[in-house]
Amino acid sequence: MAMIIGLTGGIASGKSTVSNMIKNLGITVIDADIEARLAVEIGEEAYHKIVAHFGQSVLLEDGAINRAKLGEIIFNNEQERIVLNGIVHPAVRKRMAEKQEAAIGRGESLIVMDIPLLFESKLTNIVDRILLVYVDQEIQLQRLMERNQYTKEEALTRMQSQMPLSEKKALADAVIDNNGSLEKTQWQLYNVLKEWGFKKEG
Repeated sequence: MAMIIGLTGGIASGKSTVSNMIKNLGITVIDADIEARLAVEIGEEAYHKIVAHFGQSVLLEDGAINRAKLGEIIFNNEQERIVLNGIVHPAVRKRMAEKQEAAIGRGESLIVMDIPLLFESKLTNIVDRILLVYVDQEIQLQRLMERNQYTKEEALTRMQSQMPLSEKKALADAVIDNNGSLEKTQWQLYNVLKEWGFKKEG
């Protein structure tokens, strides 16, 4: 039986860094953000549903979805956000499930689902274990401001739109403390994966 690990974190917590470390170990990582982008490409079912509901105004000149425009619409409108999530989330889950099945078919014993909003989207039931990448709030704020050139207020608004990492910490099966060096993070990751049955080949 394959173990499905849900990898999650918060904005600017370093989850992508940990995700890349996992890929470097040869473990399949199925990334919800990548699947979300692919799910709304021209010709996909979710694409047609979005255009049917939101109209041509959310399209770029080449016909692709204007994510910034769509983001503006749903940022201030709860009803429209629910509609969009109702179109995109099932399509993303379907794509992820197909990739998971393929990995199981290849005989892989550990499969990682990289889902930023694992708790917020109530997807904890699709994984066996939850691995959280954690940083202190001050470090998270500092990294986000530096990375995205946000003001303190802008960064805080983004952070407050997610469940606090301190709350996620209590719900995770294992936590990687990413306040320190990359080496420390990598060491913690390797130990958790080893505990969960990962065997390095070679």
